[in-house]
Amino acid sequence: MTATVSLTGANGFLGWHTRAALQGTGTNSAVALGDKFDLDAAVSAIDGTQRLIHIAGVNRGSDSEVQNGNELFAEQVAEALARCDRPPSVVVFANSTQTSTGTIYGDAKRRAAELLRKAAENSGAYFDDVVLPNLFGEHGRPFYNAVTATFCHLLAQGEQPEVTQDKELTLLHVQDAADRLLGHTNSEVCDKLEVRESVSGLLRRLDYIASTYRHGQIPDIRERFNRDLFNTYRSYTFTAQTPIAIERHADSRGSFFEILRAHGGPSQSSFSTTEPGVTRGEHFHRRKIERFIVLAGTAKISVRKLFSDKVYDFAVTGHEPVAVDMPTMWTHKITNTGSDTLYTSFWTNEIFNPLEPDTIPEPV
Repeated sequence: MTATVSLTGANGFLGWHTRAALQGTGTNSAVALGDKFDLDAAVSAIDGTQRLIHIAGVNRGSDSEVQNGNELFAEQVAEALARCDRPPSVVVFANSTQTSTGTIYGDAKRRAAELLRKAAENSGAYFDDVVLPNLFGEHGRPFYNAVTATFCHLLAQGEQPEVTQDKELTLLHVQDAADRLLGHTNSEVCDKLEVRESVSGLLRRLDYIASTYRHGQIPDIRERFNRDLFNTYRSYTFTAQTPIAIERHADSRGSFFEILRAHGGPSQSSFSTTEPGVTRGEHFHRRKIERFIVLAGTAKISVRKLFSDKVYDFAVTGHEPVAVDMPTMWTHKITNTGSDTLYTSFWTNEIFNPLEPDTIPEPV
């Protein structure tokens, strides 16, 4: 079956998130560039797809490596596109706001856009030049992708970051960028989701998130930006801070323990019973925060990051309750491993909307 989207840079930060945003709604084929470029393989990956998204780029290295690398990638995509019998109807370029800064990287991205625009027009495709600001999100590489990733990594390690150069940033969550590249939203919507924040202000937000979550509490996430920052930070705490210990109080009357302390924002609590051997879940969330707590019985909670094979299993029981928070873009399930009925509490940070459930089926 022909993939619906062909994608360069599929294994990078934005590429990984674009694949996650596409999961469950379409399929993708990866196009290797640079030293791994093979013209026949690239043509096969692109031909017949509906949308070609060019993300791969060079943003680190010498001036010549950055300049020549970005132009080479665009030339390779253009060459493959010209050879397609059934070219995609849309060619999308993940461009950067730095194109107007006069830097080597900005000039290289601008030149790449010109090459791709001409190639798209020659093939009869619509060219969508998507100019993106600073991106942040789950699983970014610290000291490489963005300052947000570096701050989150250091805070999760118990270290205190320092601001050496304070300036205003224009930030966009990478899942919002992925939606724009896939055509799920437009530039007007995307622009409204951008947030302007200083580096010091970003650190203050993340400091608060880290100090609150360190105690197993949910910070104030009424703002969409704070929710996205919280999900980003949580990706650096798994599995070191999972599961979250809960203090159980028991006497002759029975037992008592807290489910959750949330500091702001909508939420929904649910409760389920599960018979022995039965599994619930087998899905992932792109933005939703979800907490599992077994109240009575014995279970195994299994979690797997998208596009990976490693599964993390947590044995949980109502006699020693713990909270397991599901990372975004990780598929998960809970299985009753005992001989009695399993009683489980579920909490999410939003009221369920059947029109936008943010629950995508995916086997663990």
